[in-house]
Amino acid sequence: MRGRDRQGGHLGGFVNPEGMVPQDHPLRRIRPLVNAALRRLSPVFDQIYSSTGRPSIPPEQLLRALLLQAFFTIRSERQLMEQLAYNILFRWFVGLSIEAPVWDVTVFTKNRDRLLEGDVAHGFLRAILDDPQVRPLLSDDHFLVDGTLIEAWASLKSFRRKDGQDDPPGPGRNSVRDFRGEKLSNETHASTTDPDARLYKKATGAAAKLCHMGHVVMENRSCLVVETKATSASRTAEVEAGMAMIGAIPGQHRITVGGDKLFDTNEFVATMRDLNVTAHVAQNDRCRPGCGWNWGDVVSG
Repeated sequence: MRGRDRQGGHLGGFVNPEGMVPQDHPLRRIRPLVNAALRRLSPVFDQIYSSTGRPSIPPEQLLRALLLQAFFTIRSERQLMEQLAYNILFRWFVGLSIEAPVWDVTVFTKNRDRLLEGDVAHGFLRAILDDPQVRPLLSDDHFLVDGTLIEAWASLKSFRRKDGQDDPPGPGRNSVRDFRGEKLSNETHASTTDPDARLYKKATGAAAKLCHMGHVVMENRSCLVVETKATSASRTAEVEAGMAMIGAIPGQHRITVGGDKLFDTNEFVATMRDLNVTAHVAQNDRCRPGCGWNWGDVVSG
């Protein structure tokens, strides 16, 4: 017998998010690790927040929500709030009950900025890595360093001259911009909506985009990230960030680090030797400033 499509305005009943999340869902393995790290960060939260006034968004819930944004590649915090309004899996992971109201996106952004200014994001990563279940998975001897472009949430139309001598924008919010015959440079131009973004490309022949740079150090045993850094996009940013992140790795014993041909520079290899690190980098056949390190010296060092 065919069932009837009866639609009611109220579903009724009691919904338990814990019972609706599959037992084999990956987030079930992640959530206990996250909660343990957040408990270790509780003294840091006490220092950032005042003991008086109206309660803010709990930092634990805010950080869990930001993790979901990264895991599921949600493009904006506004879309993240929309997902939290109806996604039971998201509510379960963050710790929101079914009837709890979702935060205003502006309030969420302000509270997120407070955590970033307090360097809580880096402390959160360190707390995860210090977990007794995670620490045995990490290698203390062998690492990889690399960087990538993070495309800015800014249109190329916002890339305008710093002196204001270019043509005024046309009518409308999305007016046409003619770049023909105009030389675009980070020295003379800047984005009006994201001043920290820079016009950059990593590959020859690729299109230049407004972007930032993200840098990571990964250990070789389980390929887990152990250090991160975000910088402005530039030709030397990967090498400079790589030296800073490798120098922050604890321990006094000799370690090894691998890198692509961008790290085949005199400065990087010499700094690694000073840090008691053996650098294994791909040979750069192109001649550019900073190159010219003898390949045999790099391998033997």
